[in-house]
Amino acid sequence: MDRKQRIVLVVSILASFVAFLDGSVVNVALPAISHELGGGLVTQEWVVDAYLLALGSLILLAGSLSDLFGRRRILEVGLVGFGITSILCTVAPSSLFLIILRAIQGMAGALLVPSSLALIMSTFTGRAQGKAIGSWTAWTGIAFIVGPLLGGFLVDSVSWRLVFAINIVPIMLCLGLLRLVVQTEHPAGTRLDVIGASLCSLGLSGVVFSLIEQPDYGWGSPLIVSFLCGGILLVGGFIWYEHRYSSRAMLPLLLFRVRNFSAGNMATLGIYSGLAIATFLVVIYLQQVSGYSALAAGFALLPVTILMFFLSPRFGALSAVYGPRVFMTIGPLTAGVGFLLMLRVSSHVQYWTELFPGVLVFALGLSTTVAPLTSAVLSDIGPVRAGIASAVNNAVARIAGLLAVALAGVIVGPHLDPPGFHRAMVVTAALVWFGGLASWIGIRNHKDTPTGV
Repeated sequence: MDRKQRIVLVVSILASFVAFLDGSVVNVALPAISHELGGGLVTQEWVVDAYLLALGSLILLAGSLSDLFGRRRILEVGLVGFGITSILCTVAPSSLFLIILRAIQGMAGALLVPSSLALIMSTFTGRAQGKAIGSWTAWTGIAFIVGPLLGGFLVDSVSWRLVFAINIVPIMLCLGLLRLVVQTEHPAGTRLDVIGASLCSLGLSGVVFSLIEQPDYGWGSPLIVSFLCGGILLVGGFIWYEHRYSSRAMLPLLLFRVRNFSAGNMATLGIYSGLAIATFLVVIYLQQVSGYSALAAGFALLPVTILMFFLSPRFGALSAVYGPRVFMTIGPLTAGVGFLLMLRVSSHVQYWTELFPGVLVFALGLSTTVAPLTSAVLSDIGPVRAGIASAVNNAVARIAGLLAVALAGVIVGPHLDPPGFHRAMVVTAALVWFGGLASWIGIRNHKDTPTGV
């Protein structure tokens, strides 16, 4: 890599790392937040999903903004907004105030991910692009796992409030390096799809509300039925609108005509749904059921951090040589076995015999999967559509996590216990296996040039 490429890669990693770190660091702090500000599992789900809801529903619009105003400018706005809301979260006086701030924080986070990945796609080509994506995947994937470690330390030693200040340093560093990145040209004719963004946000909000609140109200509640049906109708209206007014759609459905893009997003839906359920429940279960400290619960997933860091760049490079299909199939199947091994977990978890084997196998499967998946989804898309294509894939991943966390309460019930945890692990294994099956059926290895759609 030359100097320009190194700077772009570091900026892209830092920007995405901030968004992903904040999405995971809060998990280990949820019991402490609930204890101080009130609320049970429902409040904990909302603290996570308020962020994911804004991130997932607006990330497509952010992809259009990236293509319209340029990646560097959008990254700057997102980083500044993220930093301000992070500071405000540290002084939240109530759970409602914190949930609202988390939603605003998700809006800022939506600006970071598509622009950062689009920078990589427009700066690197060929095998170098595969290696760069592997490095980006390793570092941003580590954010999902290292978050509980940092958060656990702060919760135990100081306060849960400081977990939201973790990203201030990488934000400042990224803003400094961003000044060295040349502003990218943007294609003429790009428009903002405000109606589509509204339909998507409102529809997802209705579905998420019904799933999270269902354990308290019950499926027979008119409130739950109204929000669920209304949300589904609005999501359907969003898809219809995007198809009907394709010239100004923020979700260009023509992208799904590209086979690997379509199949890769289907795999993303299953894999990231399973990942979200597992990472959400494991750290909560260890603290609330088994009595682990926040730091000990964070260390439980340390093997995933280590394997992701060392193996993801290698599997990204191997995918560029041998094609992504085999890695995207074997990886999820392996991860699913890891989740089934967690069925041995009891109410008093013996980490090394009950949890560690499953974590290790899951980590190996995830390390095998993520970099080839990212590469497969974007490799056939031309540079003009790189911003919106990466936004679509990240939106699928965030929405998958959003709905999965909301569904967690339905799976485990109002109180987390060993039977509920076991049911969740079975569902998690099924979801990641679905991702592997979608990859085997849909992904094709080839050396074609990007289609330019």
